[in-house]
Amino acid sequence: MKSATFTLSLFVLAAASLLSVPAYADTLTLTLIDPIQYGGNSLGSSLSFDATVAAPITNTADVFLNSDSFNVDAPLSMDDSPFLSGFPFSLSPGQSFNGLLFTVFLPTTTSNAVYNGFFEILGGADGNTFNNLANVQFEVTTVPEPTTILLLGAGLPGIAAMIRRKRGTAS
Repeated sequence: MKSATFTLSLFVLAAASLLSVPAYADTLTLTLIDPIQYGGNSLGSSLSFDATVAAPITNTADVFLNSDSFNVDAPLSMDDSPFLSGFPFSLSPGQSFNGLLFTVFLPTTTSNAVYNGFFEILGGADGNTFNNLANVQFEVTTVPEPTTILLLGAGLPGIAAMIRRKRGTAS
């Protein structure tokens, strides 16, 4: 009788431990459509970064997209409201979503250079977890606007004409 009770106790303990295995849903794939973008800064501008986020079919439960974290080199700034308002609250295994992830703003005072940044999605298997689920790196290269070059090009002949006129009247 003791042997049967002991065996039954082990069976119940084993079954309980199998049923209490946590659901693993902490995997996402995040892909930026265009991770390297070029922008002009003569009038100030913004660049939009679209992305695809997918929950692999191997996830055993929904994964919650609870928050985000991001950074970009100064003086550029970022707006993450497209992610917060446009992306779904959760993704089921095998589900994906495409949309605008964030926007980067280039102030008018931005020097022509390469600026780097990152964006990560935080979340997990429940609505209260904030693990790093997925992250991406991106790059913004600022270039002079064509209108700036045209203005400079249009001004040079005027300066040359003024110099010639002054030389002509000085003789």
